[in-house]
Amino acid sequence: MATEIERKFKVISDEYKKIGKPLNCKQGYLDTQNEPLVRVRIMGEKAYLTLKGKNEGIRRLEFEYEIPVADANALLSNFCSTTLIEKNRYILSIEKTIWEVDEFLGENAGLVVAEVELTSENADFYKPSWIGKEVSQHTQYFNYKLVRHPYSKWKDSEK
Repeated sequence: MATEIERKFKVISDEYKKIGKPLNCKQGYLDTQNEPLVRVRIMGEKAYLTLKGKNEGIRRLEFEYEIPVADANALLSNFCSTTLIEKNRYILSIEKTIWEVDEFLGENAGLVVAEVELTSENADFYKPSWIGKEVSQHTQYFNYKLVRHPYSKWKDSEK
């Protein structure tokens, strides 16, 4: 069984841009009544279908499968909600820690978050100076929530 343990943080400067190059990412979510969350993602030249279980703190079940890009495009245009998430993702290896920094585009422009996947909930990891406040427990930062309530519509109290 695959388990994702992930912590999410706000990014407070663009220093990460000096470390790596972005991959363009487009993703959408299939409308489901309950669990699992089903995501379709195209990142660079590859595409993935991902099923995610309910969050339990920073842990949840996750199953991800590579699929043909043509299939991902068909799923995004035919089965995903009308709003897609578009972002540039930087995958950075810093001090033996892999960080994924997402610069959101479109209706979510201005939002930049970084995620680190861990092997356990209490695992130590290197935190660069451009990492700000942790938002792992703030559901409005979850990508599937940004589809329905984009960053451009947030009140200052939500940021």
